[in-house]
Amino acid sequence: MSSQPIRALDPKYYTDSAFFEKERQTLLASTWQYASHVSQIPNSGDYFRLEIAGESLFCVRGKKGEIRTFYNVCQHRGHEIVTHESGNTRMLVCPYHSWSYDLGGRLRNGPNLDAVEGLDKGSICLPQVRTDEFCGFIFVNLDPDAKSMDEVFPGVREELREFVPHIDELAPLEYVAIEEDCNWKVSVENYSECYHCSANHHTFVDGIIKPETYRISHVGYTLQHTTECQNLDRMSYPVDPESNPRATQYKSWFLWPGFSFQVYPGNVLNTYHWRPMAVDKVMVYRGWYTIGGEESDVIRGLAEQDRDTTVAEDVRLVESVQRGLKSRGYQGGPLVVDPTGGVMSEHSIVALNNWVREAIDA
Repeated sequence: MSSQPIRALDPKYYTDSAFFEKERQTLLASTWQYASHVSQIPNSGDYFRLEIAGESLFCVRGKKGEIRTFYNVCQHRGHEIVTHESGNTRMLVCPYHSWSYDLGGRLRNGPNLDAVEGLDKGSICLPQVRTDEFCGFIFVNLDPDAKSMDEVFPGVREELREFVPHIDELAPLEYVAIEEDCNWKVSVENYSECYHCSANHHTFVDGIIKPETYRISHVGYTLQHTTECQNLDRMSYPVDPESNPRATQYKSWFLWPGFSFQVYPGNVLNTYHWRPMAVDKVMVYRGWYTIGGEESDVIRGLAEQDRDTTVAEDVRLVESVQRGLKSRGYQGGPLVVDPTGGVMSEHSIVALNNWVREAIDA
């Protein structure tokens, strides 16, 4: 008896606002989410605000250089403490009643608190969110019992340093922010397979990678794309093959559910991260990095090339898929899963779909 093909997720996973709200309460609130790069808060007292799974948070660098993340809510009567997007402060002061907290989140003072009998100021602290600095990138997780990043994404930290030995010296040169009118999973799935690449991404296929060597594997909750670079005389930018043992290789590590490190040939680091906004809207940020954030004509050119080709091509694709998912004529089609793997297989989509079901249907 022949087995049945594996089918894609039912459209309701991408179009039903109730599913999106459930994701915010479960999947997005219990996984590691990208916050920012450490270069955004280099000094003691530097902070920035962010939102994860509908929760307002802020990250701040402490007096000894440690990075902490807190829920952005005063423990007095619930006013937001941080109202600016970023800044520097010696104390965290709630603008409502001037309750003040140190950079470690401990309540220090407030008007007339000494008049409150039995109040132990030392017991009042801002609720903290788990935070991990991962090769210079800050991630947070609302689940206090979640496994560490190294458990969830085994080996990535070490391997990333092999491909980008200078990663600790990097800072963002450019961020490209793209709003896509689709569910975040549509965009993530599009990124996570190259079955569509030869028909849609000619610059990427002909000028950066060698498609016949393209492989996608998954380790832990990562999807890892590997390929050799295109013949050097066909590359769309210069690469010195002798500069590093990994100089002629391309690799990306997608960290479920919404971030990817991507290393282009020549040890060029770039990143994707997805910020779900609504059931049918996602912000996708494309980051490009250089040592110290210094100017680079090559990297600026790569970012422009990528924005004008792969990024623009993908926006058209994912927005068309979202419209199709709303059609009563679509119910979730068969996936092309090639047992040998390779560029013309959608086995990575199977992994993503299983991770969604694991989180949402549990």
